[in-house]
Amino acid sequence: MTAIKICGITRHEDADAAVTLGAHALGFVLYPASPRHTTLAAVAQIVRGLPPFITPVGVFVSPSADDIAQAVQAGLRLAQVHGEVPPGRLALPVLRAVHLGASTDDIEPAVADATVLLDAHDPVRHGGTGQIVDWIRARAVAAKRRIVLAGGLTPLNVREAIAAVRPYAVDVASGVEAEPGIKDSLKLRAFIDAVRGTGT
Repeated sequence: MTAIKICGITRHEDADAAVTLGAHALGFVLYPASPRHTTLAAVAQIVRGLPPFITPVGVFVSPSADDIAQAVQAGLRLAQVHGEVPPGRLALPVLRAVHLGASTDDIEPAVADATVLLDAHDPVRHGGTGQIVDWIRARAVAAKRRIVLAGGLTPLNVREAIAAVRPYAVDVASGVEAEPGIKDSLKLRAFIDAVRGTGT
C-alpha cells in the first residue's frame, strides 16, 4: 500500500483527523516564509499526543545542523530538507526534497539518496504550491529509487498519480486544505480513501 504523509500540520485537530483517517506521517513546516509555518513549541505539543507508529517530520529549507538537533527535542523523527543539507552526521535521518530538472536528467540536483521526495520547483515557497510534477518523468525516477510524490496532489487526482508514477508514498498539503495551514476534514478523508482505493 502507498504510504501517506499529510504536510503543513499546524493544529491538534488536523493531526488527530489525519491519524484517525489513516495517515502514516505528518509534516510540520519550520520554514518561516511558508504560510504553513509553525514553531517547535507548537510541534512539541502536537507530537506529544501522536501514536508511536506515526512519523512526525520536520520540513526545513537549508537548515543548519543545530536546527535539526533542536527538532529532535520537539519529538520530530525525520528531517525533510529542501535546499542544502548540512554536512556531517545529523541528529535526524534526512529525506531530501528534489525537483525534476529542466533537462533530460532524472532529477535535479543529482543525489545518491535511496529515497527522495519529488516536488514541483518553486525557489521561493519550496513546496505547498499546488503545482503538479511531471508524472511521466517522475515514473522514471521511481523506477530507480523510492520516491515520495508531492506536488499538486488532490483527492481527485491522487489515484491517477499513483497509477502513473508508482511512488513509495504520497505527500499532500494544499490539496486537503480549507486555507493554508488549516485542513479540511472532508478533503482529508477523500484523499486518504482515494489512496486506499476506497473512494467513490
